[in-house]
Amino acid sequence: MNEVPVDTSELAWLDATAQADLVRRGVVTPLELLEAAIARIEDLDGEINAVVRGRFEQARREAATVEGGPFRGVPMLLKDFLCHTAGEPVHGGMAVLRDRDWRAAEDSYLAARLRAAGFLFCGRTNVPELALSITTEPLAYGATRNPWDQSRSPGGSSGGSAAAVAAGMVPVAHGNDMAGSIRIPAGACGVVGLKPTRGRTSLGPQYGDHWAQFTHEHVLTRSVRDTAAVLDVTAGAAPGDPHTAPPPRRPYREEVGADPGALRIGFRTTAPSSGEAAHPDCVAAVEHTARLLASLGHQVGPADATALDAPELLESLPPVLAAVVTWELDSWSKRLGEQLPSSVLEPANAMLAEAGRSVTAVQWLAGIAAAQRWAREMAGLWEDELDLLLTPTSPAPPTKLGELAPEAKAPEELAAEVSNRTAFTMPFNITGQPAISLPMHWNAEGVPIGVQLVAAQNREDVLIRVAAQLESAAPWAGYRPPLP
Repeated sequence: MNEVPVDTSELAWLDATAQADLVRRGVVTPLELLEAAIARIEDLDGEINAVVRGRFEQARREAATVEGGPFRGVPMLLKDFLCHTAGEPVHGGMAVLRDRDWRAAEDSYLAARLRAAGFLFCGRTNVPELALSITTEPLAYGATRNPWDQSRSPGGSSGGSAAAVAAGMVPVAHGNDMAGSIRIPAGACGVVGLKPTRGRTSLGPQYGDHWAQFTHEHVLTRSVRDTAAVLDVTAGAAPGDPHTAPPPRRPYREEVGADPGALRIGFRTTAPSSGEAAHPDCVAAVEHTARLLASLGHQVGPADATALDAPELLESLPPVLAAVVTWELDSWSKRLGEQLPSSVLEPANAMLAEAGRSVTAVQWLAGIAAAQRWAREMAGLWEDELDLLLTPTSPAPPTKLGELAPEAKAPEELAAEVSNRTAFTMPFNITGQPAISLPMHWNAEGVPIGVQLVAAQNREDVLIRVAAQLESAAPWAGYRPPLP
């Protein structure tokens, strides 16, 4: 029996840790939490378009039997890319998979761990086709709108997940990050987005590496403590993983509130390689955060971080990325049992798929070798000069919907613009270092502007300590988008 009447409108703004605590204390049941999430999705998603498929009836059945786990009964959404669940559709924003109703054969290890933690999966979130854009406007499912300003994009590729969390549909949603796909939407939607260290979470059993080692899986949340606690239940090696991050010294949730000490923190607001200045709103976000960090006792100053500007990456990575798209298309052809032409993809992705067919094995290996050399050079910055690097999450505020839509520009222009918008995030998919986007600033138009903190390899603990310190000094929990 409930201790007090449940105010379902307020459930929407509690984080997952608080919701799980209500279940443990008998204040709410898992089904009540789930019904509140479903009601909010049904009320808001006609406007936001964050959820491409609900699984409400399955989740209701699961709510009646869910047992144990630190997040028992907490509803969450899964991004419609990776994190497969047995017998259920995953379309990756592709119209061809939607039209053929493709379904996964098994749970991914990540999905299994999230289930074991007690989460109730209530649907899949919108994603750009093949997760290849920094805006979520796939032709297959239409545009997702930013809850803070519905004329703007929520970012991508985890844009549906970020929008759902920001809108109060669920407290946590799965995401993955290949070039900034957790962090950029987190920054655009005013939520927390951590890209863990490479190998921290498993991509198995279907994948060892994915996208030339650039893919990292985690979640988008409203609070640092949720980000930490979810990592505790998903981190760790699985059989056959080619990369495994060493286990943490203690649970990540114990880093929340721990004293980080006085750290050396450098900041930079000019984009890697191009040297172009970030938008003034993004510079203001970094400068505000730098001042706050200094007031908290850290040693904060500008950082040249010249290793970020390595020109060879601009030459060596495009063939690798093109080959990845070709591989994706051919992989789906094998699963469907038919050869899919490039024309089933949106124009920019079709261009990449065609370009990838001419990439040689030598070019592929040269690109991987260049990325690995550069990652070694980058690691020296953390060895010798810094504990953390502070940058904008994105070089510009959230874009207006339509500006980077699949057919808005010539494919070459669109691909170049997407590359420019990942200037601050993509480097750390290459290095595999942990990086987090935090909602530290809102511009004059009321739009969130995220900042990124990057730590040395395997030091999520440092990121969580400092992120929690910032959250305490400048709380963002009371910030809510203009929604019912």
